[in-house]
Amino acid sequence: MEIVLALLLLQGLMGAFDTLYHHELTVALPRQASTRLELAIHAVRALLYGVVFAGLAWLEWHGSWLLVLALLIGIEIALTLWDFVVEDGSRKLPASERVLHTVLAINGGALFGLLAVHAATHWWPAPTGLVVASHGWISIVLTLFAIGVAASGVRDGLAALRLNRQQAASQPNPFIGKHRRVLVTGGTGFIGEALVQQLLDAGHEVTLLVRDPLRAAYLFQGRARCIAAFEALSPATEFDAVINLAGAPIAGARWSAKRKATLLASRVDTTETLIAWLGRARHRPGVLINASAIGYYGNRLDGVAIDESAGPQDEFMSELCQRWEAAAARVDALEVRRVVLRFGLVFGAGGALPMLLLPFRLFAGGRMGNGAQVMSWIHRDDVLALIARALADPGYRGVYNAVAPDAQPQAEFARAAGRVLHRPVWLHLPAWPIRLLAGEMAELFVGGQRVVPQRLLTAGFRFRYPTLRDALRAEA
Repeated sequence: MEIVLALLLLQGLMGAFDTLYHHELTVALPRQASTRLELAIHAVRALLYGVVFAGLAWLEWHGSWLLVLALLIGIEIALTLWDFVVEDGSRKLPASERVLHTVLAINGGALFGLLAVHAATHWWPAPTGLVVASHGWISIVLTLFAIGVAASGVRDGLAALRLNRQQAASQPNPFIGKHRRVLVTGGTGFIGEALVQQLLDAGHEVTLLVRDPLRAAYLFQGRARCIAAFEALSPATEFDAVINLAGAPIAGARWSAKRKATLLASRVDTTETLIAWLGRARHRPGVLINASAIGYYGNRLDGVAIDESAGPQDEFMSELCQRWEAAAARVDALEVRRVVLRFGLVFGAGGALPMLLLPFRLFAGGRMGNGAQVMSWIHRDDVLALIARALADPGYRGVYNAVAPDAQPQAEFARAAGRVLHRPVWLHLPAWPIRLLAGEMAELFVGGQRVVPQRLLTAGFRFRYPTLRDALRAEA
């Protein structure tokens, strides 16, 4: 029985790593609409595992009670096999997750096989009953595992219900209308994935330029054409619109010279290559929608409202956006309508918001720095509606601040998050450790600017989430 318990401990450790690293951090399953069924399966499996962990930690299942344990394990095995099928149909698993799942299956097979031998020899012949049996520290650890895996199951179940409610309450697809052939770069990112899904659901023909075409093909169930380079496109290929969202994530490793070069190349070089291909294309698209960011305006701690007429500053984020927009502006010579969207912090089911809310969920929320830095933000649903509007309305041209009209200081964000999540706001983080750890990149967190969507308001664009409270309540 000692070997069985050791294998059970190993199964718990590997399962916890798989949940935290792959499901939460790498893929963010609880925030992916396409994984609702997978989450529901995970919820039931986790609750069953919780019973098994606790049951083997403290009990011996004698006589007919062994049939109950066997039934629980049998259901768990059947759900595991179903989960494998669902995963393969909904997403391309990273190599590390596939390897870990294989090791889990091997360990689980050994665990349940040895448990069956022990149970058949010692438990089945005994009189029917549940007999308390402590295994010392192992029982305590397995109890903690049982609590943890059951909590994970409850979380996944609630996430599946929330995603189902969001789908039921979702607004009409803003891209329904005239059929278009659309080229999208950056189509597997936080904005891009939702954009492509809605374009496909609305019946449009979508081509994706992505680093990993196979992963993208899995992600969109083969409904989109996926290419790795513009060379795969013939000059005779026709597109009605191009949406350029390509760019490596800004937040991540410190902004070393190498990192800055990567950020520039992923945006500027990709855009220049795109414009060069459009110059060779026999058919020019009607519109290019190009992403940018409010980092164009630089760090503005004075709190003065900034509209689209404000100028840039001499700092890296501003330089990055200037060069990105300058590369896109070359399309003007091709007589293609150009729309540039300077995004603020984009909220939604994924992206940066879950990480910003995580400390509050753990009762450790508070402001960053002095909290006076203004956060200019927009909800992803409004981003998609804005892109749809820019595609369809020829009056949209030039630069637009893609932010909601309710920019707030970071301290107010902290207070609002605490109110929405019913959590205390007390653990304030000074600016100096953030600057020490992140260097120049720290300005993403302790810097800010009060940006207003003046041109969108003038154009009559209506935000689904105009206030910070609206956006936070939608994702709480």
